[in-house]
Amino acid sequence: MASLSTPRIGILGAAGRMGRTLIEAVNAAGPALQLAALVESSGHPLLGRALSDADGALVLADDWSPEAVDVLIDFTRPEATLATLEKACRSGTAMVIGTTGFDAGGRRALDTAARQIALCESGNFSVGIHLLQQLVRQAAAALGSDFDIEIVEAHHRYKVDAPSGTALMLGRAAAAGAQTDFDAQAVYARQGHTGPRPRGSLGFATVRGGDVVGDHTVLFLGDGERLELTHKASSRMNFARGAVRAAAALAGRPAGRYGLDEVFG
Repeated sequence: MASLSTPRIGILGAAGRMGRTLIEAVNAAGPALQLAALVESSGHPLLGRALSDADGALVLADDWSPEAVDVLIDFTRPEATLATLEKACRSGTAMVIGTTGFDAGGRRALDTAARQIALCESGNFSVGIHLLQQLVRQAAAALGSDFDIEIVEAHHRYKVDAPSGTALMLGRAAAAGAQTDFDAQAVYARQGHTGPRPRGSLGFATVRGGDVVGDHTVLFLGDGERLELTHKASSRMNFARGAVRAAAALAGRPAGRYGLDEVFG
C-alpha cells in the first residue's frame, strides 16, 4: 500500500482529452506519484480496457475504491463532480477539482465538502493564469474607476459552459482589486439598444470555435489609453501539471479548502 509520500492518484474522466493529459502528467512525475484509478461514466465504450498511456495493469472503470486512492483529480462536468464529491466526503478522500460551470447550489456543496475533506478547486490550474489573477487585481486597484474592464475569452468548439471558469476567476480578481461587488457588476451579454456602459460594470465576451485550448485577455479601457493583460494556452499540459502538483501537495492534509498559493508554494 502506497504511503502519502507516494500519493495514489485517481483520475475522473480518464478517457477524455483532459483525462489523458492528466495521465501523462502523473506518469511524468515518476515514482513520486502512483496512478491508482482511471474512471469514466457508466456505459463508456472503453470500460474494462487498459488505456495505452496508462499503466497496463489499470483498466478503465466506472467507479473507484477509497482504499486504493489518496487524491482524486476531477475535470469532468458539474453533475458528475458533485456525485463524486459525495462519495469522497464519506470516505475522506481528498479532491482536486478543475470542473467549471457550477451553479450556486454546486458552489455551496463545494464549501460544505471542504469542511470534511482536503479540497483544491480552481477554474484554471495554470501557473501563468495564477499570476495573471494577481496582476489583474493589482491593475484594477491602481487604475480605479476611470478605466472600464472587459474580459474576453476564447475556447474550442466543444466547451459547454460560458463564460469560462477562468474568465470568471479573472473577473472576481478585478472586482476584488476595484473593491466592487462582482455579482452586481458582471455583464454577460449585450444586444440591442443597451445604452451607455454603466460605471463600474465588468463585461464578458465569449468566443467559441476551432481547437483553441484557452485564450484570456483582460482589458482596462481608459480615455486615450488602454492596458491589456493576456494569457494564451497552447497545451492542456499546463493545466494538468498544475493539477497534479496540487494533488501531490494535498495528500495527507487535514480537511479544508486550499488555494493555489498554498498548493503551488
